[in-house]
Amino acid sequence: MRPAHPVAAGASRLGPPIDARPLFGAELAALLDTLRGLRPADWRAPAVPGWTVRDLAVHLLGAYQGRLGAHQRVRRPGERLEAFIHRTNQEWVDRHADEPPARLPDALERAGGRLVARFASADLAAPALGVSWAGVDPAPAWLDIAREYTEYWTHRQQIRHAVGQPTDPEPRALATVLDTFLRALPHTLRHTAAPAGSRVAVVVEGQVGGRWTATATADGWSLSEPPGGAPTASVVLDPETAWRLCTRGIDPGTAVGRARPRGDRRLAEAACRIVSIVH
Repeated sequence: MRPAHPVAAGASRLGPPIDARPLFGAELAALLDTLRGLRPADWRAPAVPGWTVRDLAVHLLGAYQGRLGAHQRVRRPGERLEAFIHRTNQEWVDRHADEPPARLPDALERAGGRLVARFASADLAAPALGVSWAGVDPAPAWLDIAREYTEYWTHRQQIRHAVGQPTDPEPRALATVLDTFLRALPHTLRHTAAPAGSRVAVVVEGQVGGRWTATATADGWSLSEPPGGAPTASVVLDPETAWRLCTRGIDPGTAVGRARPRGDRRLAEAACRIVSIVH
C-alpha cells in the first residue's frame, strides 16, 4: 500500500540516509548517568535562557512523552511553527514546575526505554514529521529520527555545560549529530543566488567531521549532486564550533571569525548562517 502522504520530493537533495536508530539506547544511558550524578544545587543551575537543568530535564521528559503520543499539543489558528513549539514547550515545563528532581531520572528511564524500542523498529524510508530547518514536510523517517536524536544529544550537552562538564567527545554520537545538522545546508542557502554548478563546501575537521558540499542547480541547492572540481567557496570548522553554530550556541559572525573561509566570501558567509533547530 502506498503511503497517504509520500515523502516530500525535496528530500532527495539532502544526501544519503542517516541511521541514528542504534544510538538512542546509549544516549539515554548517558543522560541518566549525568542526571543521577548531579548534586542538589546542580539542578538549579541555568542551562539555557530561562530554564534550569531541572527545567531542561522536564522538557526532555515532555519530548519523550510527545513522541510516544502520551500528550497532545494543539496548534492555534495562524500560529507559526516556532511560536507553537516554544509555547507548548514552556507550558509543559510550567505544568511540571513542582516535579521533584529526584523523580526525573526514573521517569526519563521509563519513557526513554519505550522510545528506544520504538525507534529501533522504525522504517527509515517511511514518511514522517516534517523537518522545518531542512525544508521538507513530510520528511523521510531517517531524517525525522536523526533530528530527534540531535535534540536529545544537544540538551544533554547543555546540561553538562551548565554543571561545568565539557561536550561529550564520544565520536560516533558527535559524528552523527554533525552529519544530521549539515543536512540543513541546502535550505540555508535557498535564498542565496549563484550560477548553476556553484559549489559550497562545509568541512568539519577531525575524526568526527566530514565534508558536505551543496551544489546550485536549476531547482535549488542540493547535497546529492556528483562531486566536481574545487568548490566555489568553502568553510572549515572545528567540531565544537560546528555543532554550536548549528544550534545557535554561537552566532554566524563568531563562526566566520573562527572558520577558515575560502573562495567566494559571500557564499562562505551564507553557509555560516546555518541553523539546524527550530529557533
